[in-house]
Amino acid sequence: MKTLTYATISFLTFIGMMFSNTACGQTEQPETAFDEALIDQHLEAEVTFTERYRPQFHYTPRINWMNDPNGLVYYEGRYHMFHQYNPFGNRWGYMSWYHAVSDDLVHWEHKPVAIPYGKEEEEAIFSGGAIVDHNNTSGFGDGSRVPIIATYTSHYTREDGSTWQAQSLAYSIDGGETFTKYEGNPVLEFNDPDFRDPNVMWDIQREQWVMVVALPRQYKVQFYASDNLIDWEFLSDFGPAGATGGIWECPDLFPLALDGDPNNIKWVLHVDINPGAIAGGSGSQYFIGDWNGTEFIPDESISGGEIIWADYGTDYYAAISWNNIPEDDGRRLWIGWMNNWNYANDIPTYPWRSAQSIPRSLHLETIEGNIRVTQRPVEELQVLRDTHVGIQNLEISEGDHSLAGEGISGKAYEIIVELEPGDSETAGLRLRAGDGEETLVGYDTVNGTVFVDRTHSGEDDFHENFGQRNDAPARLADGKVKLHIFVDWSSVEVFVNDGENVITNRIFPAPESQDIILYSEGGTANLVSLDFWPLKSIWN
Repeated sequence: MKTLTYATISFLTFIGMMFSNTACGQTEQPETAFDEALIDQHLEAEVTFTERYRPQFHYTPRINWMNDPNGLVYYEGRYHMFHQYNPFGNRWGYMSWYHAVSDDLVHWEHKPVAIPYGKEEEEAIFSGGAIVDHNNTSGFGDGSRVPIIATYTSHYTREDGSTWQAQSLAYSIDGGETFTKYEGNPVLEFNDPDFRDPNVMWDIQREQWVMVVALPRQYKVQFYASDNLIDWEFLSDFGPAGATGGIWECPDLFPLALDGDPNNIKWVLHVDINPGAIAGGSGSQYFIGDWNGTEFIPDESISGGEIIWADYGTDYYAAISWNNIPEDDGRRLWIGWMNNWNYANDIPTYPWRSAQSIPRSLHLETIEGNIRVTQRPVEELQVLRDTHVGIQNLEISEGDHSLAGEGISGKAYEIIVELEPGDSETAGLRLRAGDGEETLVGYDTVNGTVFVDRTHSGEDDFHENFGQRNDAPARLADGKVKLHIFVDWSSVEVFVNDGENVITNRIFPAPESQDIILYSEGGTANLVSLDFWPLKSIWN
């Protein structure tokens, strides 16, 4: 067995290794590795967290490439987030697990790489989950602290260049600071080279561990059971179902109480797809049904045969939920990768690339007879609010109405808007507006949708289809729609009607583009209320 620390990765001084990889849609050669001198120089690069496009209240790594969140777990009073990471460059490659911790889901402390790429085994550490083994069912604990067990995909490269994937374990008995790979890895193999993203939960009713893992090109997930996290028994398959226009990845299975009733539990199976999502490229879908201990049974009366999307924007992928949240909290919390494989390697950021969404709480609610998962920004984010500005009952005649005179403008902020579209065709807000730039968030009366239009949002020449509009179905309640909007230096997230639908998009406006403008087209709308808060940086 080998204990892996950040220092261990210094061996990566070789060059030109090729991954033949399809994880999260990637099939490309990673960047050339740095030699040791360049590694030291790169790690010591000056970072201010005020770089152009650096998110101010979204998690980002200090430097380098990041993608999927992995191993989300609450442990000894802190939220742990591991994620896919390239220790040597700003594009995908040399996949490892990075580590960050938070006391409040808002402010994050960067930790060293937790599980680095294994050169000796030619093993990339792909996505997976983590659990807290309270009863030491694995036997990895030493009696000092409860072990954290990481379940991840080992992506192996053979001498002939071919690849295969299997599921492995690593354990930590020092609170996630260091991990030791299980000497019997891999613990689960399957006769398919694409077999990945294990996520494990404790099935309380049946007192067993359950793993859900993806067969990406078969559009399936598989379920396995274990008493000790090491020996796994096949239970069942699910799929193909829903959207199958691209590979399936990063599954998550969890229970939610319908309308808050603990006696009425439904199960949610979340599966990502790339490409083929509602907004193009990468995206997230989910199914609602029941778990009987052996198989997931979707409730077709809920979906009506339709695909249910978790997010209608371009930039929400690989979302998984936190394990081990205390019972007195009771929330189901998750976070997603805020990027899209259509352009993920090319977005114009340095010395880091990619961000995670804001954390969201999940709820299962009946909305006009339809059962859906709703998402809400976690309340902890309110600690970032600065001086409040509010507006009540303002007529929005056709045209533009700047809010700068009201003290409403900026680069990072939160807005809650209640809008009556009235007889307008579209009405809403022009955000991060400046010289030829704007991101539109509004309601389309003709189509009955809320939309985010980033056609002129700023820098977009890195991908031909970046500039686009994304729509989400949105009902009017008493003639009104509610928009809860979070705008950061390079993103916008819109929660429609208390999270009935969500649109998440990256944008890259100039720093000077800070205006917020109310507008109406084709008629008159009414602003029932607007609440605005500048948001403080989490990096101070």
